[in-house]
Amino acid sequence: MRKINIFDTTLRDGEQSAGVNLNLHEKLEIARQLERLGVDIIEAGFPAASKGDFQSVKTIAETIQRCSVTGLSRSVRADIDAAWEALKGGVEPRLHLFIATSPIHMKYKLRMTPEQVIETAVEAVRYAKKYFPIVQWSAEDACRSDLPFLAKIISEVIQAGASVINIPDTVGYITPKEYGEIFTFLKQNIPNIEKVSLSAHCHDDLGMAVVNSLAAIEHGATQIEGTINGIGERAGNAALEEVAVALYIRKDYYQATTGLNLQEIKRTSNLVSKLTGMVVPPNKAIVGKNAFAHESGIHQDGVLKEKTTYEIISPELVGVQSNSMVLGKHSGRHAFRTRIHELGYSLSEEEVNRLFVRFKELADKKKDITDDDLIALILDEKLDSYKDFYQLSSIQVQYGTNQIPTAVVVLKDGEGKEIQEAATGAGSVEALYNTLEKCIQLPVTLLDYRIESVGSGRDALAQVFVKISLHGKEVSGRGTAQDVLEASAKAYINAVNRMFVIEKMREEQAQVAAQS
Repeated sequence: MRKINIFDTTLRDGEQSAGVNLNLHEKLEIARQLERLGVDIIEAGFPAASKGDFQSVKTIAETIQRCSVTGLSRSVRADIDAAWEALKGGVEPRLHLFIATSPIHMKYKLRMTPEQVIETAVEAVRYAKKYFPIVQWSAEDACRSDLPFLAKIISEVIQAGASVINIPDTVGYITPKEYGEIFTFLKQNIPNIEKVSLSAHCHDDLGMAVVNSLAAIEHGATQIEGTINGIGERAGNAALEEVAVALYIRKDYYQATTGLNLQEIKRTSNLVSKLTGMVVPPNKAIVGKNAFAHESGIHQDGVLKEKTTYEIISPELVGVQSNSMVLGKHSGRHAFRTRIHELGYSLSEEEVNRLFVRFKELADKKKDITDDDLIALILDEKLDSYKDFYQLSSIQVQYGTNQIPTAVVVLKDGEGKEIQEAATGAGSVEALYNTLEKCIQLPVTLLDYRIESVGSGRDALAQVFVKISLHGKEVSGRGTAQDVLEASAKAYINAVNRMFVIEKMREEQAQVAAQS
């Protein structure tokens, strides 16, 4: 069995999904869960891109102990320096260098000749090797590159010290047969190719990211790059959970395995979905809620007699449990703290105490508290660090079939001053959001509004995701409460506060740039 390394880029390529904005605490929670999942490499961000990205990569590198943490870098010394400062505290710092190699990119984006691209790539790898024990080099848009040129530049960067060579299908253009042939061509035409590991990084524009990744493995790749739930720019990246389970179920064919703890897949998927606001489609392979559901009478009959008649993957394999532990209003602090730890969350004593109060309040209204309820409480309390701007004090909404919906909202701003406004709308949520817009006095455009229940039953928690636009910039937010309108208000305020944080960081970066 060949060992396939898993390179997770959820925190870098995944965060580039439209409308996704993760803060430091959220990135850290995902990184810790990826560590529990057992990925080999975590790409934590692009350190030179922003002050926030730099700090996130640095914190993750210093926190994660069982994975190698890497950061993306252009073939520019300033980027490499920034990456080293962010990553040098990690257990195995590595750099992910890239430069475009396709004719269209070299001509129109880089405005460089092929010779200049080779020179730049080699110089960057040599410089990076002064700091990093492992340098991964990527040929951006490799699948639309001239193969002899691709072989030439790869040979040069290997001589310069690259340890891993990545062949990305940057625009999701290639087919499995063609992709596999690229790996075969490179192995046959680069004399020093055995000195490095070959990696595959596939996008899903034509729906072939996972199958292309598997084709790469068939043709010699020993590392697969992708994201949890397949999120990422445009149509997303290869879904790592699909690649890993495919290798496990069809190990007879691929003769390859990963080091992932497959039972952590569902938990990881849920966490990424909740924090990014990107809902997993019910029919999504491996992690969709219908992945193990059987509606057809013939299928149900077969599964009841013998599961393997229609079920090639057991729910337990990927961590889908049917008997979640249930807490109630009589549960004590010890049971509460123990369950939080079992769910994989690291909370301080102060955070546990604060959450325990909220847990008791919810338990008085809701008979049973499931794991999903606890996770929703944790994420709502622990991960919402945007409290420097607006906080919700109270809402009151009047609605009737024969009257105009009216909302009254009281907010507190960053200085503790109360803001009270009222407005109407065609419906309760519109009245609420019109009122909130009056409170903040900014032209916010609501791009998306989604609501889902946490668990089931009449007393289920409501979880709301919104995406807003302000001054041409998009940002997402989320809110959880037992009342749908309260959850809606929290989600809207969360998104607005996130926007202010982003704007504040950009202003600080502009000031630093002006001073330098």
